[in-house]
Amino acid sequence: MLGPILDLLKRGVTPHKLALCIAAGAMLGIFPVIGATMALCVIVGYLLRLNAIAIQAVNYAVYPLQIAMLVPFVRMGEWITGSDPFPVSPSAVLAMLQEGIVKTLVHFSSAIIHAVLAWSLLCLPAGLLIYLAFLPILRKSAEHYARLRARHAESTDDQLQAKP
Repeated sequence: MLGPILDLLKRGVTPHKLALCIAAGAMLGIFPVIGATMALCVIVGYLLRLNAIAIQAVNYAVYPLQIAMLVPFVRMGEWITGSDPFPVSPSAVLAMLQEGIVKTLVHFSSAIIHAVLAWSLLCLPAGLLIYLAFLPILRKSAEHYARLRARHAESTDDQLQAKP
C-alpha cells in the first residue's frame, strides 16, 4: 500500500493532502457500519478535494481493522450510555432471532448506534494523530523526490549540452 502513496508524491500530490487521505481513509475505513465506508470516503474525498485513489486504498487496507473494532466500539458505546451488553455469541444471536426478526433488528440497531457513538468520539483525535504522524514522513519523502528530480534534470541538461 505504501508504494501507490509514494507514487502520488512523485506525481506532485502534496504531503498535506496525502496525510489527510491517510487519516481520513483510516478513520472512515473503520466506521462501524459495514458497507458504508466507501461512500463516506467518496463524499469526504470530494468535499476536501482529496485524491480518491489514496483515500480508497487506505480505506481498503484498514478493512480488517473495521471488523476487529466492531465489538470494541459496541462495548465502548454501551459503557458510555450505561446500556446492557449486547450479546455477541452465536447462541445468543440465534436466541434473539427466535424471539422475532423485528426485536432482533431493534436490538442490532442499538448496537450499531452504540458503535457509531464510540467511533464518533474517537475518530477526530485518532485521525489527528494519524495525520500528525504521517505528515513529517511524507514531507521528507517529497523533499527526497524533489532532490532526485533536480539531479535528474541537471544530468539531462549536462547531456544535452555535451552533444554537438
